[in-house]
Amino acid sequence: MVNKKNKPFIPALGYNWLTGFYDFTIKITMPEKKFRDKLIQLLNPNNSEQILEFGFGTGQNLILAHQKNNHSNLVGLDIDPKVKQIAEYKLKQKNIDIPLDLYDGNAFPYLDNRFDKIFSSLVFHQLERNTKMSCLNEIFRTLKPGGKLLIGDWGKPKSKPMRWLFYLVQILDGFKTTTDNVKGLLPGFMANAGFKNVTEVDYINTKIGSYCYYLAGK
Repeated sequence: MVNKKNKPFIPALGYNWLTGFYDFTIKITMPEKKFRDKLIQLLNPNNSEQILEFGFGTGQNLILAHQKNNHSNLVGLDIDPKVKQIAEYKLKQKNIDIPLDLYDGNAFPYLDNRFDKIFSSLVFHQLERNTKMSCLNEIFRTLKPGGKLLIGDWGKPKSKPMRWLFYLVQILDGFKTTTDNVKGLLPGFMANAGFKNVTEVDYINTKIGSYCYYLAGK
């Protein structure tokens, strides 16, 4: 689904040459098992559900979701061909078959009302406001009525130390894209896209900021 009109995007660690260090960086800056386990617990993949991860990155969340329930139908979508190569390698090593799709930063390559659940982790803080909204609109379009959206991402810091630590993320990923997150605006954007019952259900303080979990329904 990649074409010459691809929108520019911010790589996983802000710079393309750092992408190969992404998994290592997550391990040393975040309680990885805790935040990923909570994400998949809240996702709660069930048998035969059609589930999309928007921004699959290096594939770790999809692997955990598959291990949680290998009878759910998982699909990954990302814009970055470099992380797709990493994710494909990891899935192959574990003999897991999950479709990984690339898109051009515009419309998702899926029909309306396809997915029962869509989830995303550490993606929206890398998107400019207009792109945040366009992606939320695409998620709403491709989610079935009654479906669930789960977003895990940086939110409003829970303490002053968390706010200061988050400056590291902003330096890497840019203040323009991360400011909305640090102001706690993401739930409002979700509601503006049409989602109902938008709730911050939990959070985890990390070495670089407050990672928050947002649930909503269509």
